[in-house]
Amino acid sequence: MSFRYKITICICVFTSFCSFAQKDTVQTQASKTNEKIIIVEEYKPLAPAKAAFYSAVLPGLGQIYNKKYWKAPVVWAAMSTSIYLYIDNNKEFDRYRTAFKLREAGLKDEFTNDDGSVLISRNGLINAQKTLRQNRDLSLLTTAVFYVLQIIEASVNAHLLQFNTNDNLTFQPMIQQHPMNFDAPKFGLSFKYSF
Repeated sequence: MSFRYKITICICVFTSFCSFAQKDTVQTQASKTNEKIIIVEEYKPLAPAKAAFYSAVLPGLGQIYNKKYWKAPVVWAAMSTSIYLYIDNNKEFDRYRTAFKLREAGLKDEFTNDDGSVLISRNGLINAQKTLRQNRDLSLLTTAVFYVLQIIEASVNAHLLQFNTNDNLTFQPMIQQHPMNFDAPKFGLSFKYSF
C-alpha cells in the first residue's frame, strides 16, 4: 500500500467521527399528566415506507399521510387528466379503426355520405389511427410516470420530515475584521459549527 493511500484512509476515518449534520429525532414534547412529565418522541422510522404504501394503494393518500394536504388534489388532477386523455384517445382510435375496417370490407362507415362520397380518405383514416394510437400510448405512459412519481414524492417527503432543521443548521454570512491587521480589508470564507 502506498503512503498516499494510507493517509487518505486515515483522514476518512478520523473525519467520519466528527461529521454530523443532523439528528434523527424530530421533536420532543413534554406534557403533564397527573404531576408526571411524559416525554413523547415523534421519530417514526417506518414513515417513508408507510407513506409509499399508502400512495401505492390510493394515489394522493401518502401525501395526506405526510400532512401535505395541498399535494393530494395536484396528484389527483394529474392522474385523472392523463387517464381521461387515455380513455378519450382510445375511444377515438376505436372509432377510426372501426370505420377503416368497414371501408376495407366494402361497407358504409360513419365517414361516408349517403351518396357515396367520403369525408375522410383511406390514408386519412390510417394516419388518424396512427396518431391516436401514439397519443393513447403516451397518455398511458404519462399515467404510469405520474403514479410512480407520486409514490416516490410521498416516500422522500416522509423521509425528509424526520430530520431536525433548527437554526444551528443555517448559513449566516458575516463580516469580521482581522484583529491585528487594520490596513486593507481582506476577504475570505470560514465555516463555524455550533452544537
